[in-house]
Amino acid sequence: MTYQGYLIDLDGTIYKGNERIPAGERFIENLQKRHIPYMLVTNNTTRTPEMIQDMLSNQFHVDTPLESIYTATMATVDYMNDTNRGKTAYVIGAQGLKEAIAEAGYKEDVTHPAYVVVGLDWEVTYDKLATATLAIQRGAVFIGTNPDLNIPTERGLMPGAGSLLAFLEAATRIKPIIIGKPEAVIMNKALERLGVDRSEAIMVGDNYMTDITAGIKNDIATLLVLTGFTKRKEVPTLPIRPNFVLDSLDDWTFDER
Repeated sequence: MTYQGYLIDLDGTIYKGNERIPAGERFIENLQKRHIPYMLVTNNTTRTPEMIQDMLSNQFHVDTPLESIYTATMATVDYMNDTNRGKTAYVIGAQGLKEAIAEAGYKEDVTHPAYVVVGLDWEVTYDKLATATLAIQRGAVFIGTNPDLNIPTERGLMPGAGSLLAFLEAATRIKPIIIGKPEAVIMNKALERLGVDRSEAIMVGDNYMTDITAGIKNDIATLLVLTGFTKRKEVPTLPIRPNFVLDSLDDWTFDER
């Protein structure tokens, strides 16, 4: 029996920063040829789904439907709507994150917001972090879009959204509610969109701490590909071994179980 649906990470798996991973491109093409459902599940909040779709097509030779892309931004908005604590927010993050939250009807409030939402922000300042700190101390729900301490790029491992969350957690002594991988919020929502039971799905990614742990914590099979964050030398010491470990997605046969 083959897996009926694939949850797939992007950065480090299908591409790496601005670099192509041709095996990742071929992996998506093979899924499409076999008519196997897949969902591209990314913790990246700096791009909208439309931007990701365009980037995949123009830079990485991957043509994929918009509905096959599910971001931590989308999962964050879904969570805020589900919890319904109020329609105000203070957001640290890229424009795509801010626009998505605004389009969902949330107004910016820098003093007493219902939510403080923190994602990767290339232009973060001390003032932004101070504003968030004070709002969280006043009772705002502290949301982290994803816990990634680093992001793999062609320059190396750069600070990720998790680094900003660590700063704010230290300043407020309050732990954020994490939406992105490896937490259940994004995985459950992605499975709903995929339309596949978790027992028939597999999570594919390069980062043991986020992608693979997301599968392990949420009872989904896992495939670790060693093209990004987690290296071959680390595999023997991983606390729980992934179901599959590959050097390249070209090595996947699609009938593994």
